[in-house]
Amino acid sequence: MVTITFPDRDTEKRALAFLLGRFSGRVLRSGEHIVPEAALEALADKNIPFTVKGKTTYEQQVAAIRGNAPTPVQ
Repeated sequence: MVTITFPDRDTEKRALAFLLGRFSGRVLRSGEHIVPEAALEALADKNIPFTVKGKTTYEQQVAAIRGNAPTPVQ
């Protein structure tokens, strides 16, 4: 799993519409998305821009499932 972000809300909506039903994932309160690595290629094939923040840690995945994912320190 990897954590990604989108450049704006319109792109995020377009990406979520595409990803829904194709890949599992989570949206964090911070606006970041946790998706499987295979989703990156699919997004790129559809010309949907995104930024990879990095590999998602086990702790981040568990927190997202529990609904209490911490927001990143700015």
